[in-house]
Amino acid sequence: MQVGEGGLTLVVIGVGLIGGSFALALKRAGKVARVIGVGRSAANLQRAVELGVIDEASHDAATAVARADLVLVATPVGQMGRVFAEIAPHLPADCVLTDGGSTKSDVVALMRQHLPGQLAHCVPAHPIAGSDLSGAAAAQYGLYDNRRIVVTPLPETDPTAAELVRELWQACGARVYQMSAGEHDAVFATVSHLPHLLAFAYVDAIVGKADAERCFDFAATGFRDFTRIAGSHPEMWRDIALANRDALLVELDTFQQTLDALRAELEAGDAEAMMQRFERARAARQSWQQKFNRGNA
Repeated sequence: MQVGEGGLTLVVIGVGLIGGSFALALKRAGKVARVIGVGRSAANLQRAVELGVIDEASHDAATAVARADLVLVATPVGQMGRVFAEIAPHLPADCVLTDGGSTKSDVVALMRQHLPGQLAHCVPAHPIAGSDLSGAAAAQYGLYDNRRIVVTPLPETDPTAAELVRELWQACGARVYQMSAGEHDAVFATVSHLPHLLAFAYVDAIVGKADAERCFDFAATGFRDFTRIAGSHPEMWRDIALANRDALLVELDTFQQTLDALRAELEAGDAEAMMQRFERARAARQSWQQKFNRGNA
């Protein structure tokens, strides 16, 4: 199976921002001949057809994947076990299976549990791109342009399957990196999953205050910037947090230690220690921003 043939049938299970944008990019690049979208919502699938995100809609994942060269499972991670179990008996022998989940160790474990006969064609992946929007209407051309994609092949993964997934993401405009599933989960617990938990917890803490309405009335750009990701999909982030629980517990403990130290500095009126902490953080943030801007120019 070669990317350049342009005759691939792609099945996207979960037609939203991630899966829909993947389909649009590959259609534009001429890498797929047909896209079949699978989902529970008839309205969402109909909208996906109307927008040209998919060519055909189906509510039956098993029937759809029987015709697939490539399957992208783009559901919340909490649904992937059910999906893998449903499609396992119906996947063609040479069909490549990948996913768009934000955690990888749990996905690998689910693949081993439900797809033991297809592991050579399993290529877990995580596109580092997102939005507060969801559904087929959120799909967009160019979402993956110059974005990072992490692939975490299994030891059993056929190099040809891994290369197909890598080349298709590159055709979407993405930069592809490879890690182990464990390394991936540790990194993203730090820079993605913990920030989301903190944003949700912070806003929820305000909701519980007696003067919550007054606080929200006076919230401005700082509040907006800090809490933007608290507008993300609750079900998805619940599933991500539970799926990456062990790494997140480590990160929460580390962050709690930092909060305790900051509280002690504040209580003691230690202006110098607080200044050093803030300056370190500011310098690190500015350095990251410069690298980020160069990488996305």
